[in-house]
Amino acid sequence: MELRWLEDFIVLAETRHFSRAADQQNVTQPTFSRRIKLLEESMGTTLINRQTLPLSLTPAGEEFLILCKQITERVRVTRERLKNLGREDARRVKLAAPQSLLTHFIPGWVKANAIEPQIEPYLRATSWLIAEYFQALERGEVDLALCYWPEGRTTLDIDLSGVRYLEIGEERLVPVSVANLDGHPSFALPGSKREPVPHIAYHPSGLIAAALQAHWGRSRQEVHLATLNENVQTSNIRELVQQGYGLGWLPWRTVRHLLETGELTRAGDQRWDVPLSLRLYFRQDSRHPTLPGLLTQLSAGATTMPATASTSVSTSVSTSVSTTGTAQ
Repeated sequence: MELRWLEDFIVLAETRHFSRAADQQNVTQPTFSRRIKLLEESMGTTLINRQTLPLSLTPAGEEFLILCKQITERVRVTRERLKNLGREDARRVKLAAPQSLLTHFIPGWVKANAIEPQIEPYLRATSWLIAEYFQALERGEVDLALCYWPEGRTTLDIDLSGVRYLEIGEERLVPVSVANLDGHPSFALPGSKREPVPHIAYHPSGLIAAALQAHWGRSRQEVHLATLNENVQTSNIRELVQQGYGLGWLPWRTVRHLLETGELTRAGDQRWDVPLSLRLYFRQDSRHPTLPGLLTQLSAGATTMPATASTSVSTSVSTSVSTTGTAQ
């Protein structure tokens, strides 16, 4: 049974005339009559009394007409809803962000700014490296990219042409470890050449790894690390640190409750903390219809900046870092 057969039957019940009903449905009368006959065969009963003039409905036809109207109305309403959903989806802004920000920052941020209906988190981005965020902006796959960003120079090769950003928050990376029976960190900084500290690291091509390298490079004290594992996602690093495999630098938002409960402890004092900003990047030439209004709303409480060469190579970043195993 096809929906148009139900629509045919409703029109026939209104006109009580095969020829006029066929005209309204823009088909020939033989085609229309055949569709009504197929409908009756499908229902297993006669719906039209063809012996009267004008035509009339049989008792089964009268009952079936009620059902036809209910079904076609529900389909009409559903179509309209789906059409509206399509319009809403087209107006939502796709936001790419690391998993840690998606979990620990974005929910509160969208609520505080009353922008939740306008934002669609792009879940494919949770395992991206930093360059992939800007590539996605370039090809229009996403409209916004929320990234951690270091305060100083880092060793990265990222094309920032054509993008701007809003600075919408702050974060810091803190070194953490499980505690031993005395309550002290099982793995503590800075380590030594003879006994480097087991390290659960970020992917060496990622921004956080570069930020850590730059921070160590500016430090007056050497750090000696033995890299055991490299990960893109903060949650994976946190899991391995919690299992006692080594220390790791993690965003404060993601470990604050673990430090408060004693599940983790600091592996070094605040000298080892790495300050980061939270930058919301966007293309200047974006054609998304609602993005300009959203950015205007957000910029009221943020700093809008052009993307600069803050990611240019600094040749001194690793001069005070000693690592054993995989390079950071």
